[in-house]
Amino acid sequence: GRERRQQRCMCSTDQALSMAPAAAEEALDLDRCLSAALEVATAAGDIIAEAWCASRSETAVEHKGTVDLVTETDKACEELILGRLRAAFPAHCFIGEEETAAAGGVLPAITDAPTWMVDPLDGTTNFVHRFPFSCVCVGLAVGKQPVVGVVHCPILKETFHAARGKGAFLNGERIEVSRTSEAQKALVATEIGVARDPAVMDNIMRRVRAVCESSRSLRCSGSCAMNMVGVACGRLDAFYEDGFGGPWDCAAGAVIVREAGGEVSDVDGGDFDLAARRVLATNGQALRAAYGKMLA
Repeated sequence: GRERRQQRCMCSTDQALSMAPAAAEEALDLDRCLSAALEVATAAGDIIAEAWCASRSETAVEHKGTVDLVTETDKACEELILGRLRAAFPAHCFIGEEETAAAGGVLPAITDAPTWMVDPLDGTTNFVHRFPFSCVCVGLAVGKQPVVGVVHCPILKETFHAARGKGAFLNGERIEVSRTSEAQKALVATEIGVARDPAVMDNIMRRVRAVCESSRSLRCSGSCAMNMVGVACGRLDAFYEDGFGGPWDCAAGAVIVREAGGEVSDVDGGDFDLAARRVLATNGQALRAAYGKMLA
């Protein structure tokens, strides 16, 4: 139950406090962690693919908010992923989107301990509407920094993965960011999010206008993680979002972008914070500076 998970997290936190984050990362077998992440993401992807082909109705969809959806598939995938990861890494901490929602939406404190961050189905609204940008996100952070990431889109049959210092890959082939350095030549992505109050919407549209006036064009795929890996493989030159669900949306994508040669920062170009629910992913320093200034 939740008490047992908290005890496990406290145990691993105590262990982590006895060593520096860098030492804690070095003590991990990143290859083993990556292998486990790939295995669970693929297994969860099989559940998504099967549900994608089956008939679905709105009766199978629950609402976490007016426009924020969750399905039986989200829950089944998270149960599979966290169950297997907890069995393989009992001393680690775990943060899952649906477990957090079930606990009232309160995000657990992120410590320096090895912490798995899981979004079982990023792009649930896409999934409900059969828009194919839905993916499994499995990320591992140490010292509050992502070190392993897998983003698996079973519908498009694309699997992105990375581990710190080992490069980024799409279906086993090395990937790298684009070389666009001027905003006016950049293809950018963002998301509108789920908040609909006037002040938030005004700020979203202010930024959309600023980006559209200064860039080649703007896209919304409906998935934070798919946008981030789009930057990593050079399809997109930049992506920003302010106010997404939690660290499970960006942890896996962050290490993939960085290992592909890109930059991951706060929306204003400052330091990236996993818990802030704000991200700017770009192909390098020039666009990080340009869009950080534009979006501040």
